[in-house]
Amino acid sequence: MLYSLQALRAFAAWVVVCHHFMQIFFDFHATGPIGQLFSDRGAVGVDIFFVISGLVIYLSTRDKDIEPRQFLLNRALRIVPAYWFYTLVMALLILAFSRWMPHQVFNAQHLLMSLFFIPAENPGGYGMYPTLNVGWTLNFEMFFYLLFGLAFLVRQRHHLLLVSTALLLASEVLGRLGVLSHFYNNGIIYEFLLGIGLGVLYRRGLVREGRVLPLLTLLAAGYAIYHLDASQRLLHWGLPSALIVLAFLSLEPWFRGNRVLKALGDCSYSVYLIHVLVLYAGWFASQRLGLNPYLVFALCVPSIGLMSWFSYQWLERGLYRRMQAWLAQTRGQGEEYALSRVKY
Repeated sequence: MLYSLQALRAFAAWVVVCHHFMQIFFDFHATGPIGQLFSDRGAVGVDIFFVISGLVIYLSTRDKDIEPRQFLLNRALRIVPAYWFYTLVMALLILAFSRWMPHQVFNAQHLLMSLFFIPAENPGGYGMYPTLNVGWTLNFEMFFYLLFGLAFLVRQRHHLLLVSTALLLASEVLGRLGVLSHFYNNGIIYEFLLGIGLGVLYRRGLVREGRVLPLLTLLAAGYAIYHLDASQRLLHWGLPSALIVLAFLSLEPWFRGNRVLKALGDCSYSVYLIHVLVLYAGWFASQRLGLNPYLVFALCVPSIGLMSWFSYQWLERGLYRRMQAWLAQTRGQGEEYALSRVKY
């Protein structure tokens, strides 16, 4: 396990939380420099997530004999249950409180497409977002997993070539021609390849541990993100995000063994799924009771943290293990089915 990636996962998740706080409470109209920073640059947490995802998937599958269906089942059991649960919670909230939730409209067909990671225009009319808005990133994740899973059909030395070619074909050809949704014609999808590239460097021992150079790299990446917008997202935010991940890998000795950071990283997926629901509840309370938004946010943060911990322990981890045991039993095997969490 790489503790540095656990720390970075947690950081990226909470940066996105702050970004959506500025969106839901202030519609991105920040008054101070910190608020403006989260409004304009907080979405970069997603780019960091994508780079980490490519890196982790590469490291966790390299030099392993894995069937495509086993890989895809592994990923589905890791992603789907929690996402479906919170998507259905969001759908119920929209049904019950839509008049108090700006731009949120319930549509059964759209909900079904959301559950199966099919990009579609949100019935609220604000873009290609699923019922649980943050799930748009999971549409990219699941698409990447599908293409990566197909790579196991060929010899391992051809995996990277096949995945890269498939992403280029899907985004630049099929996406542009309308064979696939134009949703996939987005440079952000190549950030998974940046993560795979980092994985290649790491396995070859080319990522050196240190302190000064990684810290300088972090400063340079932060400077680039601060001064560049998302108009060319892969170049402006994707490459700096890859540098951030690279720097954290180099700083691994300073994170290793930190159980708090491991716990925060473990909970990061639930933080990502839960936070919008909590922030909407906080916004509603702020509007109805006339509370200070920053005070409400101060209450939302521990609520998100606590709920995410329970979500990880009971919904993610607990359900995952029960499914693992059930699959092993249905296959008539006594040994554990290979669906364990990624160890990198």
